[in-house]
Amino acid sequence: MNLPKRYIIAVVTVFTVTLFFGCESNFKEVQKINFSEFVPGSDADTVNIKYTDSGLITGILKSPKMLDYSNLEFPFTEFPKGLDVVLYDKKQKRTFIRADYSVSYKPTSVIDLQGKVKITSETGQMLETEQLYFDQINEWFYTERKFKLTDAKGVSYGQGIDFSKDFKVINSQRVSGEIESNE
Repeated sequence: MNLPKRYIIAVVTVFTVTLFFGCESNFKEVQKINFSEFVPGSDADTVNIKYTDSGLITGILKSPKMLDYSNLEFPFTEFPKGLDVVLYDKKQKRTFIRADYSVSYKPTSVIDLQGKVKITSETGQMLETEQLYFDQINEWFYTERKFKLTDAKGVSYGQGIDFSKDFKVINSQRVSGEIESNE
């Protein structure tokens, strides 16, 4: 009588172990169902966006690719193939911005420009750097990276700069180069 009892226990054990290991792969499949991938809510090719305020154009943004992650807890918009932006002041004077890559963080209103970043004003001032941030609320640019600033007074190099979008106020750090002075 012990033999059939042992036989039944062995069969039940084998069945239970098989069932347990068989469910493991199904459990992994169920886990994958609940996994949310980091995908954009929308994407667009060949973007041309015009920003307006009270009927006046304040900016034009062009980019070959835009990925919008507004579906995330910390929403942002990415421009993986770069962008060209024209900013207009109240007198319609323009500032031109070009970058190889950019991310715009919606909650903070800060834009991170990366790669070969180049900003030019209508008056001929030009700043070049590897990374530059733009605070949209205060209309202020800043970086701690190395930069090259070219204007009518000459060319200067440094590391760390912040300035207004119209280049009227410039605060630079660790500057070198030849600059013409009125003093």
